[in-house]
Amino acid sequence: MAKSKTVFICSECGYKTAKWSGKCPECNQWNTLFEEIETVSLSSGIETEPKITQKAMPISEISYSSENRFTGGSEELDRVLGGGIVEGSLVLVGGEPGIGKSTLLLQICNSINEDVLYISGEESPSQIKMRAKRLSVNKDNLSVLCNTSLSNIVANIEMKKPKVAIIDSIQTIYCDGISSAPGSVSQVRQATLMLMKLAKNYNITIFIVGHVTKDGSIAGPRVLEHMVDCVLYFEGENSHAFRLLRAVKNRFGSTNEVGIFEMSDLGLADIKNPSSTFLNEYTEPVAGNCITCTLEGTRPILTEVQALTCPTFFPVPRRTASGVDHHRVVLLMAVLEKRLKLNLSNYDTYINIAGGMRLCEPASDLAVALSIYSNYKDIIIGNSTVIFGEVGLSGEVRSVPMSESRIKECKKLGFEKIIIPFSNYSSLKDKTGVVGVKNIFDAIKAISN
Repeated sequence: MAKSKTVFICSECGYKTAKWSGKCPECNQWNTLFEEIETVSLSSGIETEPKITQKAMPISEISYSSENRFTGGSEELDRVLGGGIVEGSLVLVGGEPGIGKSTLLLQICNSINEDVLYISGEESPSQIKMRAKRLSVNKDNLSVLCNTSLSNIVANIEMKKPKVAIIDSIQTIYCDGISSAPGSVSQVRQATLMLMKLAKNYNITIFIVGHVTKDGSIAGPRVLEHMVDCVLYFEGENSHAFRLLRAVKNRFGSTNEVGIFEMSDLGLADIKNPSSTFLNEYTEPVAGNCITCTLEGTRPILTEVQALTCPTFFPVPRRTASGVDHHRVVLLMAVLEKRLKLNLSNYDTYINIAGGMRLCEPASDLAVALSIYSNYKDIIIGNSTVIFGEVGLSGEVRSVPMSESRIKECKKLGFEKIIIPFSNYSSLKDKTGVVGVKNIFDAIKAISN
């Protein structure tokens, strides 16, 4: 026998409680507890004798074979996934609405010569056909199913046994045996569990599209990300054509790689040389502008840092940063005021990273600091100069990882002067065109010469 009871489950962390409250006591998020009906077996508390259904075996006796991979038709996607799509894997793709998730997955269908099943719970067949026509996707091996019933989806996948199945999106799928609404914790968890079993039992690669919340994380319980083999985040701004694909979790490869795409009317196109793309409008040097080299995964990318300082008549000056952490900019300005005696308290300061890029690593500190100094002192940094390094609170310039690959990328694009931390400079074999600096004072001398 079984009885039903009402419980409240947090949509962020999966915490379960018998009473509703405005704030989840587990993850401290507000308005995340939703009511669900839970069926409890009355015999669940009766002790039964444990039975062994599968015996443990020594790891030395376990046979191993490398995973089978196939290309997704995009070098950038294959790079992020660790060399290609793994057969039988469960991949979760998240991103903001309109960022290009469905476009990317539909383009994958065009590059696979075996059976592909595209399942949509948000669009009609005519809408998918319209987008496929725009992307020039027209293959007989691609089948489309517009349904939200989990049992119907499972039956179609078991019948067709496609090479790849795409679920767009997991928040629209519902299980008949669960009374809660689609998108709830129980529905998302049950649907993902069934899809995971299909992927492993029939060796089918399944892509799942997940909606994201206001803070950028995938909506639903965290257990969703734990169940899948790979979690990809699609990032970008609607005002820019560039899109970044990051792997937050990957059981078959590294999570340090990033794929860069450009959105156009014909879909997503790979950007094989992002440095030249971001610098194609950097021609004439201006005071406050300089070039830095940042890492996206293991790939060095050159971007332009822009700084502008303006006198202000207000008691509190404005500090605005776009593409770089605002708190990091304030910290660097404090270092410039203390060590170089710059009177920045009477100036509004604006920092921008051209092209819509976002600099997350501290290797861009030196470029940001020198761009502020350059605009404040009206000193032009040459357009053949690249600057990178981490700046400490005492004004010292600290080492950064993978300096040789950064220098190689700079020289490949024709830059003649590269200002780097002295600790990285001392370990270089070829020091042609490279200047090592120990602190912010040495860096100012380097850009002045």
